[in-house]
Amino acid sequence: MKALVLSGGAGTRLRPITYTSAKQLVPVANKPVLFYGLEAIAEAGVTDVGIIVGDTAQEIREAVGDGSKQGVDVTYIPQEAPLGLAHAVLIARDFLGDDPFVMFLGDNFIVGGISGLVDAFRADRPDARILLTRVPDPTAFGVAELDGAGRVVGLEEKPARPKSDLALVGVYLFSPLIHEAVRSISPSRRGELEITDAIQWLIDQGRDVRSTTISGYWKDTGNVTDMLEVNRTVLETLTPGIEGSVDEASEVIGRVRIDAGTRVTASRIVGPAVIGSGTVISNSYIGPFTSIAEDCRVEDSEIEYSIVLRGASLVGVRRIEASLIGHDVEVTPAPRHPAAHRLVLGDHSKVQIAS
Repeated sequence: MKALVLSGGAGTRLRPITYTSAKQLVPVANKPVLFYGLEAIAEAGVTDVGIIVGDTAQEIREAVGDGSKQGVDVTYIPQEAPLGLAHAVLIARDFLGDDPFVMFLGDNFIVGGISGLVDAFRADRPDARILLTRVPDPTAFGVAELDGAGRVVGLEEKPARPKSDLALVGVYLFSPLIHEAVRSISPSRRGELEITDAIQWLIDQGRDVRSTTISGYWKDTGNVTDMLEVNRTVLETLTPGIEGSVDEASEVIGRVRIDAGTRVTASRIVGPAVIGSGTVISNSYIGPFTSIAEDCRVEDSEIEYSIVLRGASLVGVRRIEASLIGHDVEVTPAPRHPAAHRLVLGDHSKVQIAS
């Protein structure tokens, strides 16, 4: 069995971060989201992995390399433009051959991995298995319709009037029959080859398409809100440890990991939190659910429930919450201006001004 990991999207919902960085490499608990997916695939016993890459191909290659650190053997497959998930299957035909495979969206996160799903697919050998989860707004996802017996009878991509609240999670398992399906469909109104249309083709041909509705944790980390939520979830399982230096004037409370080469002085860190190597924290407060990457500087500042990327600095700012701060960003206080009020008041006005 093989794996196809999609890492070619533009990441428009994470801009401006993704103007200069691949969305799959934005870190969660100081590790790129993509790495969690590759490790989950390796844990499922699948080691032959093709990665679809686009405009950020060089960055993905530099981060992942040959995949050995994640326990997989990687082949890179260029995609000229993000033309749909089914298009990714189409261009990966030579790599996939006639093997069954798992397709994993590189910015998706599933707690607990996919080992059980892969094992069940290997045992049952359906033509396809899709993962579903209930969502409050199905119009933003591919949506599945099930019959009374729980069989998949219909799929639709981002429908205006969803027939259910069951959204497709970004993990799919396919037999080689999917190659005929992706060759048999036409681009959607979005101009893309939709994987939902390809799976619908399998259903229309009477093929064996099964579904699993997951009740565990799943997130598409395509926006800042979900990225912070995934970061929170991962930090709750963090293995604490202090390898850097923490002076006697500092306080470290709860589940906190401080990597080697980091210096903490006169500060308070409340976990769960992770501080990357080479970072300097002084006279500051680091609150729960915060990830600060390597080579950062936090001085006379307060931050919590946030992600700070490599090389960023926060000096003299209070207070930052629920934020995603990019590489080499500098955050400082705004200059103070003399306070004044400019008024144009009509006759008999009554005005209250705070002193």
